[in-house]
Amino acid sequence: MPRFYRWRSNVLQTPLLALVTAVCGLTALLVSLVERKGRLQHRIARIWARCGVWSSLSRVKVEGEENLSKHRVAVYAPNHTSYMDIPVIFAVLPFQFRILARKQLWQWPFIGWYLQRSGQMPIDIANPHATLSSLGGAVKTLRGGMPLVVFPEGGRTSDGELRPFQSGAAYLAIRAQVPLVPIALKGVYDLLPIHTHHFYPGELTVQIGEPIETKGMSVRQTGELTERLRGAIEEMMEKPARAEAETPVS
Repeated sequence: MPRFYRWRSNVLQTPLLALVTAVCGLTALLVSLVERKGRLQHRIARIWARCGVWSSLSRVKVEGEENLSKHRVAVYAPNHTSYMDIPVIFAVLPFQFRILARKQLWQWPFIGWYLQRSGQMPIDIANPHATLSSLGGAVKTLRGGMPLVVFPEGGRTSDGELRPFQSGAAYLAIRAQVPLVPIALKGVYDLLPIHTHHFYPGELTVQIGEPIETKGMSVRQTGELTERLRGAIEEMMEKPARAEAETPVS
């Protein structure tokens, strides 16, 4: 069966995803020339994401969807398991947002162009001065009314387990005085593990946790909030998925 998965990925799924990425990326670039607010580009990104999930032959279900509507602006913090995390997040979140992501992604053809033209926010972890500048820009984005998605682990897990959390997501939420929303991605690591380029389809679950309020908190409590965030995601990861999830995405 693993040989069949590799064959299907190489012959069908990867070429299809590459084609969809190229078409949507080019379309988003053209749209960005006439539409500056990013709404149409975000819609195109959602089409790309749903096509990507569909081409992986997986089904996404959402739990805790009511937590997405409790606040207009928040920092959404999912665990980072796979390159498919971003398509899954775009497919699930029903509103426009920006991503704070590693600068290396901006070097990818089409994906990097889309990230740049659509206002996503690169962060250079290796450069402390650039990191501070990126975080300052992200705070302004939040205060301007745009939600952010931040992967607090800073990189993909190599074994499916949670990595140590960095403080960026908590810091941004406190500085902007907006809630921090934990998100647990389940099954996405098994779909496309870090050590392979082949798809192993299965059931994907996105569990949206209860928002953590930050009003009145100071940056000195960043470490405390980071621990609360990790604990919330860890708790959700340990819970089995519901027999009937609330919202099927694909």
